[in-house]
Amino acid sequence: MTPTGQTGAAPMSDEERTLRRGFFLQAFEDALALEEGASPRTIEAYRRDVIRCAAYLREHGVASARDISPGILREFVYHLKDLGLAGSSIRRNISALRTWFRIMIAEGLVHTDPTERLDSPQRWRTLPEVLSVDEVTRLLAAPQLDERLAFRDRAMLELAYGAGLRVSEWIGLAVKDVLLEDGLVRVFGKGSKERLVPIGRSAIGAVAVYARELRPVLERGHGKGILFLNGQGRPLTRMGAWKILRKYVEQAGIEKAVSPHTLRHSFATHLLEGGADLRAVQEMLGHADIATTQIYTHVDREYLRSVHKQFHPRS
Repeated sequence: MTPTGQTGAAPMSDEERTLRRGFFLQAFEDALALEEGASPRTIEAYRRDVIRCAAYLREHGVASARDISPGILREFVYHLKDLGLAGSSIRRNISALRTWFRIMIAEGLVHTDPTERLDSPQRWRTLPEVLSVDEVTRLLAAPQLDERLAFRDRAMLELAYGAGLRVSEWIGLAVKDVLLEDGLVRVFGKGSKERLVPIGRSAIGAVAVYARELRPVLERGHGKGILFLNGQGRPLTRMGAWKILRKYVEQAGIEKAVSPHTLRHSFATHLLEGGADLRAVQEMLGHADIATTQIYTHVDREYLRSVHKQFHPRS
């Protein structure tokens, strides 16, 4: 009889013995049976889930439970998603991991719990809508030159999408923060943290035309050095930016629910779809923790999965 009360168990391989030592699996199973009062079926399911995780960790260079980071656990959960596991199965895996770490901490085997910020599939389903490249193209082309503020509106949309800005960042940009000759914008994000974000030719051209042709006309001494002004020459407000965006979303015939943050999400997703490095996207978005940026790898995977399903003859 095994320590967990099971009989007839198959002999363990050398690999499993190594995993059990490095990841304290015996202590986990004993605690499940003796202290948690789990049923044999739950113990077996949790044991299988944790062993699969331990094997994944070992393949990715993690040899001990003490070396497990939140990042590698998130990658493991995405791995389960890529394997095609149902949401209920992934939730059970996450529950097993949390129970595993709770037991190890209680036993003094580890001192930190990397499962605290682990997202479940329910969180994934709340991912924001992302525009396709075609939808973004239609949106950016929507401002017509016969409109009085078309130069401003086109520049604002190009910059918001082209640099992945938060709405507070794009309405707060100062004229001096747009470095057109260098193809950069200086952005002050959360906590007034400064970052430099590259912008492309389309955004550079649109901002240059607005700054030269229209902004001087709007400026009446109340602009405070801010780049984007309203029709009265004052800095554009958050609500003003929302109304402008909503107007052009309707004109472009986009039926999705689009907010200023949708442009930021689209910026990140399109970069990753094009093969951009996650760290580079993190820098451009101004995320302090790469874990925040990693959510877009899931969006990207869902996009690839949808393309495969649509176009592969045996999908």
